[in-house]
Amino acid sequence: MRDHFEMFAAYNSWANGILYEAASGLTPEELRADKGAFFGSLLNTLNHILVADRVWLHRLTGEGMLPTALDQTLYGDFEPLWQARREEDARISAYVASLTEAMLAETFTFSPIGKTERINQKRGVTLSHVFNHQTHHRGQAHATLTALGKPSLTLDLIYFLRSEGKVWF
Repeated sequence: MRDHFEMFAAYNSWANGILYEAASGLTPEELRADKGAFFGSLLNTLNHILVADRVWLHRLTGEGMLPTALDQTLYGDFEPLWQARREEDARISAYVASLTEAMLAETFTFSPIGKTERINQKRGVTLSHVFNHQTHHRGQAHATLTALGKPSLTLDLIYFLRSEGKVWF
Protein backbone atom coordinates (compact mmCIF):
# COMPACT_ATOMS: atom_id res chain seq x y z
CA MET A 1 0.00 0.00 0.00
CA ARG A 2 2.87 2.41 0.67
CA ASP A 3 3.93 2.03 -2.98
CA HIS A 4 0.47 3.28 -3.93
CA PHE A 5 0.89 6.42 -1.82
CA GLU A 6 4.45 6.99 -3.03
CA MET A 7 3.08 6.96 -6.57
CA PHE A 8 0.42 9.52 -5.64
CA ALA A 9 2.95 11.73 -3.88
CA ALA A 10 5.14 11.71 -7.00
CA TYR A 11 2.10 12.28 -9.23
CA ASN A 12 0.95 15.26 -7.15
CA SER A 13 4.37 16.85 -7.35
CA TRP A 14 4.43 16.31 -11.13
CA ALA A 15 0.88 17.65 -11.66
CA ASN A 16 1.46 20.63 -9.38
CA GLY A 17 4.59 21.46 -11.37
CA ILE A 18 2.61 21.52 -14.62
CA LEU A 19 -0.18 23.58 -13.09
CA TYR A 20 2.11 26.12 -11.47
CA GLU A 21 4.22 26.41 -14.62
CA ALA A 22 1.05 27.24 -16.58
CA ALA A 23 -0.02 29.77 -13.95
CA SER A 24 3.38 31.44 -13.84
CA GLY A 25 2.64 33.44 -16.98
CA LEU A 26 -0.50 35.04 -15.57
CA THR A 27 -0.69 38.65 -14.51
CA PRO A 28 -1.53 39.44 -10.88
CA GLU A 29 -4.98 40.53 -12.07
CA GLU A 30 -5.58 37.21 -13.82
CA LEU A 31 -4.42 35.26 -10.76
CA ARG A 32 -6.93 37.16 -8.61
CA ALA A 33 -9.85 37.16 -11.09
CA ASP A 34 -12.94 35.41 -9.75
CA LYS A 35 -13.81 32.80 -12.36
CA GLY A 36 -16.47 30.98 -10.38
CA ALA A 37 -14.36 28.24 -8.82
CA PHE A 38 -15.27 27.24 -5.27
CA PHE A 39 -12.62 29.60 -3.88
CA GLY A 40 -13.13 32.15 -6.66
CA SER A 41 -9.74 32.88 -8.14
CA LEU A 42 -6.83 30.71 -9.16
CA LEU A 43 -4.67 32.25 -6.43
CA ASN A 44 -7.29 31.46 -3.78
CA THR A 45 -7.71 27.90 -5.08
CA LEU A 46 -3.97 27.25 -5.03
CA ASN A 47 -3.78 28.69 -1.51
CA HIS A 48 -6.62 26.41 -0.40
CA ILE A 49 -4.86 23.29 -1.67
CA LEU A 50 -1.75 24.27 0.28
CA VAL A 51 -3.81 25.10 3.38
CA ALA A 52 -5.51 21.71 3.30
CA ASP A 53 -2.23 19.85 2.83
CA ARG A 54 -0.72 21.68 5.79
CA VAL A 55 -3.76 20.98 7.95
CA TRP A 56 -3.69 17.26 7.15
CA LEU A 57 0.07 16.91 7.54
CA HIS A 58 -0.10 18.68 10.87
CA ARG A 59 -2.83 16.30 11.99
CA LEU A 60 -0.80 13.30 10.81
CA THR A 61 2.61 14.39 12.10
CA GLY A 62 2.00 17.04 14.75
CA GLU A 63 4.51 19.20 12.89
CA GLY A 64 4.42 22.20 10.60
CA MET A 65 2.13 25.15 10.22
CA LEU A 66 -1.51 24.70 11.17
CA PRO A 67 -3.76 27.10 9.25
CA THR A 68 -6.92 28.19 11.04
CA ALA A 69 -9.35 28.43 8.11
CA LEU A 70 -9.76 26.53 4.85
CA ASP A 71 -10.02 29.80 2.90
CA GLN A 72 -6.93 31.32 4.53
CA THR A 73 -4.63 33.16 2.13
CA LEU A 74 -1.16 31.98 3.05
CA TYR A 75 0.54 33.80 0.17
CA GLY A 76 -0.80 36.85 -1.66
CA ASP A 77 1.85 36.63 -4.36
CA PHE A 78 2.46 33.78 -6.78
CA GLU A 79 6.22 33.20 -6.48
CA PRO A 80 6.28 32.58 -2.70
CA LEU A 81 3.19 30.38 -3.08
CA TRP A 82 4.93 28.30 -5.76
CA GLN A 83 8.00 27.91 -3.56
CA ALA A 84 5.82 26.84 -0.63
CA ARG A 85 4.03 24.35 -2.90
CA ARG A 86 7.32 22.74 -3.90
CA GLU A 87 8.37 22.52 -0.26
CA GLU A 88 5.03 21.01 0.78
CA ASP A 89 5.19 18.45 -2.04
CA ALA A 90 8.65 17.42 -0.81
CA ARG A 91 7.29 17.22 2.73
CA ILE A 92 4.41 15.00 1.62
CA SER A 93 6.78 12.71 -0.26
CA ALA A 94 9.12 12.45 2.73
CA TYR A 95 6.21 11.71 5.06
CA VAL A 96 4.86 8.95 2.81
CA ALA A 97 8.34 7.45 2.47
CA SER A 98 8.60 7.29 6.27
CA LEU A 99 5.46 5.18 6.65
CA THR A 100 5.28 1.44 7.17
CA GLU A 101 2.34 -0.75 6.23
CA ALA A 102 1.48 -1.00 9.92
CA MET A 103 1.43 2.79 10.25
CA LEU A 104 -0.92 3.08 7.27
CA ALA A 105 -3.36 0.76 9.04
CA GLU A 106 -3.24 2.72 12.31
CA THR A 107 -6.02 4.97 13.52
CA PHE A 108 -5.21 8.51 14.58
CA THR A 109 -7.35 11.18 16.22
CA PHE A 110 -7.87 14.80 15.20
CA SER A 111 -10.30 17.69 15.55
CA PRO A 112 -11.80 19.54 12.58
CA ILE A 113 -10.77 23.18 12.23
CA GLY A 114 -12.62 25.31 14.77
CA LYS A 115 -14.27 22.35 16.52
CA THR A 116 -13.59 20.42 19.69
CA GLU A 117 -15.05 17.08 18.61
CA ARG A 118 -12.53 14.29 18.13
CA ILE A 119 -12.54 12.08 15.04
CA ASN A 120 -10.78 8.74 14.70
CA GLN A 121 -9.67 7.83 11.21
CA LYS A 122 -7.27 5.40 9.54
CA ARG A 123 -4.04 6.96 8.29
CA GLY A 124 -4.27 5.25 4.89
CA VAL A 125 -7.82 6.44 4.32
CA THR A 126 -6.74 9.94 5.26
CA LEU A 127 -3.89 9.90 2.76
CA SER A 128 -6.32 8.78 0.07
CA HIS A 129 -8.39 11.84 0.88
CA VAL A 130 -5.36 14.17 0.82
CA PHE A 131 -4.41 13.06 -2.68
CA ASN A 132 -7.99 13.03 -3.95
CA HIS A 133 -8.54 16.52 -2.53
CA GLN A 134 -5.54 17.88 -4.44
CA THR A 135 -6.79 16.30 -7.66
CA HIS A 136 -10.28 17.73 -7.15
CA HIS A 137 -9.07 21.29 -6.67
CA ARG A 138 -6.41 21.03 -9.39
CA GLY A 139 -9.36 20.35 -11.68
CA GLN A 140 -10.92 23.62 -10.54
CA ALA A 141 -7.60 25.40 -11.05
CA HIS A 142 -7.39 23.91 -14.55
CA ALA A 143 -10.92 25.13 -15.31
CA THR A 144 -9.94 28.59 -14.07
CA LEU A 145 -6.94 28.64 -16.40
CA THR A 146 -9.23 27.62 -19.26
CA ALA A 147 -11.66 30.41 -18.33
CA LEU A 148 -8.72 32.80 -18.54
CA GLY A 149 -8.13 31.67 -22.12
CA LYS A 150 -5.06 29.53 -21.42
CA PRO A 151 -4.37 26.21 -23.16
CA SER A 152 -5.71 23.03 -21.66
CA LEU A 153 -3.36 20.97 -19.48
CA THR A 154 -2.80 17.23 -19.43
CA LEU A 155 -2.84 16.26 -15.77
CA ASP A 156 -4.18 12.70 -15.90
CA LEU A 157 -2.45 10.10 -13.77
CA ILE A 158 -1.95 7.84 -16.79
CA TYR A 159 0.16 10.52 -18.51
CA PHE A 160 2.29 10.83 -15.40
CA LEU A 161 2.78 7.07 -15.33
CA ARG A 162 3.75 7.01 -19.01
CA SER A 163 6.06 10.03 -18.71
CA GLU A 164 7.95 8.66 -15.73
CA GLY A 165 8.74 5.34 -17.38
CA LYS A 166 8.55 3.66 -14.00
CA VAL A 167 6.58 0.58 -13.05
CA TRP A 168 4.99 1.45 -9.74
CA PHE A 169 3.67 -1.97 -8.78
